Amino acid sequence: MSRLISWITATATIAVLILLPASASKAQQAQDELEATIKEYLATHPDQVGDIVKDYVLKHPDVFRDILVDSMKRQPVADAGSNTDAKMKPVVNQGNAIKSNAGALFGSPHQVTLGNPHGDVTMVEFFDYNCGFCKGALPDMLTLLKDDSKLKFVLKEFPILGPGSVEAARVAVAVRMQDPGGQKYLAFHRQLLGDPGPANKEKALAAAAAAGLNVRQIEKDMASDEANATIDENMGLARAIGINGTPGYVIGDAVVPGAVGVAALKSEITTARVHVD
Repeated sequence: MSRLISWITATATIAVLILLPASASKAQQAQDELEATIKEYLATHPDQVGDIVKDYVLKHPDVFRDILVDSMKRQPVADAGSNTDAKMKPVVNQGNAIKSNAGALFGSPHQVTLGNPHGDVTMVEFFDYNCGFCKGALPDMLTLLKDDSKLKFVLKEFPILGPGSVEAARVAVAVRMQDPGGQKYLAFHRQLLGDPGPANKEKALAAAAAAGLNVRQIEKDMASDEANATIDENMGLARAIGINGTPGYVIGDAVVPGAVGVAALKSEITTARVHVD
């Protein structure tokens, strides 16, 4: 009985601490008390804590997925996407890896192409529909497409944030299969990525229906060889060029990690354009 009580107490305090907003000043005292309780429990029951957390994650994976998605959405996207050089994430030169994979990166039959299909610079975005930073960066893509008539913009589904992300990515591939031109895909993409809640099959299908697509056909195409090939290719490309988070951009011979903001992206496009010229 005492062990059961300890399990319930520890699980409850850990869950509450994770879910408690750090900015809630009224809850600060309660948070401090919870932290003290957890520290004491960790010190006195080191072997049990790992089992408790592992058991809870295995039994409730959706809870931790939702916590992760919510946490990412709470992050200060404006800071991550700051246009100042001091805050901009480092650009990584991956010229050799990009050159070796250029065909699949810039001209794959599995990709979504927006903007100018014959543009002088191609920009690739790896994204996840459950990524809070990708949601925050959506206006950057729309601004670039509006402002730069010579830009070819490629979207690659990169579902790394759990089962809901994989489901949404499969729906997205099926949408692209119905809409090679990309206009309905863009409408679908904007609605699903702009939704503040967690993405999953249900929400993705609703976004597809709103964009005027055949949902019954999408449900069939989700399980197709094309869907498998697309996601497998995107995962392989990300590994090959060193992208391990979202959003991740490829512009010219550079990998730009994170939501760096539209001004920084425009700067990289200008640099790539100079090299092309």
